[in-house]
Amino acid sequence: MKVVVTCSDVPESAVTILKDSNLEVVINEDNTREALLKALPGAHAVYLASKITIDEEILKAAGSNLKIVGCMSSGVDHVNKELLKRHKIQLSNTSGIPNSAVADIAILLCLAASRRLHEGRLHIENGTWIYGNQWMLGQDINQSVVGIVGLGGIGQCIAKKLKAFNVKQILYCGHKEKDEAKLLEAEFVSFDRVLCQSDFVIVSCPLTAETAELFNSVSFNKMKKTAVFVNVARGGIVNQLDLFDALRKNIIFAAGLDVTDPEPLPKDHELLKLPNCVMIPHLGSATLATRTTMAELTARDIIAGLKGESLISPVI
Repeated sequence: MKVVVTCSDVPESAVTILKDSNLEVVINEDNTREALLKALPGAHAVYLASKITIDEEILKAAGSNLKIVGCMSSGVDHVNKELLKRHKIQLSNTSGIPNSAVADIAILLCLAASRRLHEGRLHIENGTWIYGNQWMLGQDINQSVVGIVGLGGIGQCIAKKLKAFNVKQILYCGHKEKDEAKLLEAEFVSFDRVLCQSDFVIVSCPLTAETAELFNSVSFNKMKKTAVFVNVARGGIVNQLDLFDALRKNIIFAAGLDVTDPEPLPKDHELLKLPNCVMIPHLGSATLATRTTMAELTARDIIAGLKGESLISPVI
């Protein structure tokens, strides 16, 4: 059976797992959608390791043999899930595997933004480093109130790690109260209360129709003037023009972003010109161990799907 891998930089160990199961592995060396469409005919599985959208065109190119799409990520917002359901095609992801690595990035961005890391680097580069008791003062995470929007696996991991920073209180919001929150001593509150009371607001929820542009001018204007906004979820959850305006006008103190919309962000984007916006290029799960584990799990789920066995990490 044929497995098509959507890009060329999947860890070799994952490719070996597929080949050891006597599967024909076709790798999209060009990393383009056009090349992928040419490679797909007759595919029994798609190993999705890039942001190429899985839609009707992809399914038509693959044909009737397609049984499973294995997604090497937790988020599957680039997959038309309803379409796969209609065609009875399975979908797997790597839910849970990146949680710790993404949580590390969330806390990194909290610290970098609150302590004005990017702005400090600019002062060094521009020769404007001065000494003064009131110069470059930031915000403390110690004894702060942290609000987490989306207390799923990543959100829970963030909350656990925050304990080491002696935060005063953890608030969270979402569809419903989580049993796990009790162990984390996190309080379930409304979205508005997260906005109004938090010194740090961390976004770790999925991108859905409900959460698209959840953070906009209305949201930012409800936040503290000293608040730090951090997004490790998806760029589409934020109206970036409104975020730019909130940062430029000092409606909020700072922001730390691992995700944007689009990705990559244009190099002349207005957010990149702000000293109080720390940005990194979607590195949440980007550690060697995490990405290797994600890759190997995806391979094993594809094998399970093709054998008619239960998936380890099923979405559909």
